[in-house]
Parts: sequence; structure tokens; C-alpha cells
Amino acid sequence: MPTEFLPLLYSFHFYLFGLIAVAGSIAFVTRKSPVAAALWLVVVMFCIAALYVMMDAQFVGVMQVLVYAGAIMVVFVFVVMLLNLGEPAAIADVRGKWGSLIAGFLGLALLAEIMALTRSPMDLRLIVPPVPVTVNSTGGIIGGVAGPLFREYLLAFELTSVLLLVAIAGAVVLGRKRNAN
Repeated sequence: MPTEFLPLLYSFHFYLFGLIAVAGSIAFVTRKSPVAAALWLVVVMFCIAALYVMMDAQFVGVMQVLVYAGAIMVVFVFVVMLLNLGEPAAIADVRGKWGSLIAGFLGLALLAEIMALTRSPMDLRLIVPPVPVTVNSTGGIIGGVAGPLFREYLLAFELTSVLLLVAIAGAVVLGRKRNAN
């Protein structure tokens, strides 16, 4: 692939992931089904992780997938399962043939893109200038992220974890009250 197309390819993917993230977030807040909303949130988290990777922040992108799209979404799916929502047909988000056709088309398009990217060698370092990183000898790059997180932003980090715990406990309490009646 000629190198003059690499900035265009990078920009295209940046805007593509951004557009999918915005569309997924709109779909997340407009879904009636909590399961469908959780799946749209996973799509948004993967797109944000892809944007981080494109900005040469691979560690943050991997943590985005592991922590948010992985652990937190698994917890929310368990909470949704505790609520016992009823029949799967009643909570389905996409009905009919059009949803399946669109999903199949998007799957084929992503598969074709992956195949095209694996067949042509690309060096994104030609597009994105390297960010100067100051790495201290004790913590490395992870220490540069973890240091401020557990020093300056510790209160916000802990408040977020407590907020998630309270939301899960509230969902369990609401689910038990509904089942008791």
C-alpha cells in the first residue's frame, strides 16, 4: 500500500470508530431492553478502546476493554439476570429479517476489512508522531498511569467503585421486591 494513503486510512478509521461510538451511545440510551443496552455499551467501550489504540495509548485501550467492556459489563449482565426479565422474545431488541440482514452485512464488512489489513503491511508510526513519554525507572509506563490514579484521583476512583456497588445492590433489591409479589 502506498504511504500517501496511510493518513487518509488513519483518518477514515478514526472517524469510523468515533461515529460508531456516538451511534452506539445513542442506541444505548434509547433501548428498552437492559440486555440490549448493555450490549450497545460494550460496542461503545470497544470503539473507545480502538480510538485509544489509534492514539498510541495501547495500555489504556487494553485496560478499557478488560475493565469496562469485560469486568463491569459481566457484573451488569449478572444483575440483569437476577432481575429475571421474562421471555427472551419479549426483551429482544431487533425483530424481523432486516435486523439480521444488517448485522450480517456489518459482520461481512468488518471481516473484509480485517482480511485487507492483515494482507497489507502497515506501519502506523509513519502517520502518528511518537508521543514523548517520560518513563521512570521504578514504575515504567504503567506506573505513569497508576501513580496519578492512586494519588491525585484516588477519591474519584473509590467513589466510582462505591457508586457501582450501590447500583448493583439497588438492582438486586428491586429484583427481589418484584419477585416477592
